[in-house]
Amino acid sequence: MSDPRTPPVSPFCVHLASKKMMISERPPLQDSDVLDSSQHCWCELSHMLIGPDGDAAHPEDCRKGRDCFESPLADLL
Repeated sequence: MSDPRTPPVSPFCVHLASKKMMISERPPLQDSDVLDSSQHCWCELSHMLIGPDGDAAHPEDCRKGRDCFESPLADLL
């Protein structure tokens, strides 16, 4: 069970970006928090639809385990 005092942590890389995320006031927790009807997102490191590792910048892919993944908690560790 999660602690209600602990805010949820996004499972997505901090470099994943989308228009929907730019107007959101909370961290994205699921794919629908990232993708709008355009289904368009990009990597802020490469500024492209693919990440620096050559794979797609997409909520399904930009998660822990990918070589270029950076956790939202990276600054706290």
